[in-house]
Amino acid sequence: MPKGYIIGHITVTDPEAYQEYIVRDTPIIESYGGRPLVRGGTSEEPEGPQFDRHVVFEFDDFEQAKALYNDPEYQRVAQIRRDNASSMIVLVEGV
Repeated sequence: MPKGYIIGHITVTDPEAYQEYIVRDTPIIESYGGRPLVRGGTSEEPEGPQFDRHVVFEFDDFEQAKALYNDPEYQRVAQIRRDNASSMIVLVEGV
């Protein structure tokens, strides 16, 4: 079965407030079996919209990635991100 991924491209507007999102989203992501492959770090964007931060979480399958994203508790925590960053989130089925 193909793995699932959540990919986020983020520009944080309030770093202090955004930290609460990171602290609160991590246990929820882990409860769905999500594993961080990329969480920040140096990046270059030779094409497309520019974001400051990039994250990639791997899940055992696409359904787990979707279930996490649609979880009501995660959506409550995600509002912290929405309030303190601009972002593009993509759910992807892997190979």
